[in-house]
Amino acid sequence: MDVTEEELLQIKGIGKVKANQIIAALQLARMNPCPVEQRFTIRSPEDAYDYLRDMMYLDRENFICLGLNTKNQILFRETVFIGSLNASVVHPRETFKHLVRRSCASAIVAHNHPSGDVTPSMEDINVTKRLGEAGKMMGIEINIVRFQNWCYPTVNFSD
Repeated sequence: MDVTEEELLQIKGIGKVKANQIIAALQLARMNPCPVEQRFTIRSPEDAYDYLRDMMYLDRENFICLGLNTKNQILFRETVFIGSLNASVVHPRETFKHLVRRSCASAIVAHNHPSGDVTPSMEDINVTKRLGEAGKMMGIEINIVRFQNWCYPTVNFSD
């Protein structure tokens, strides 16, 4: 989590000293969030599936972002949006906020289809295009993963 002093000061009960303590604690935690030997590396679509397999059991659409470093090691997993049974409103701003704050080289974004039908909707297609365009502009490669609840996922790694 990355937060500014100004954001923390908006929370009732947090003053300047406490805000700086929280920021310092977060900076220390980020220095070694996970030992390198314990980071999961994505080498193929199947690796992404294995890491995100738990998504197939979700009963609402979830849009998840995995931030990767230059060696395709997962730096973080963030649930960006939780939608309804058949919809999830995804905005590039919210997705890239997490990636930029953590200086990610690339990302894997994934969402499940609780209905079991992984046929992309028009919204899926539009969001994929918008994320791809924003990623190209920002220098962050975006890969897309779609899950269905009852069998192996459809995995598309886009350029």
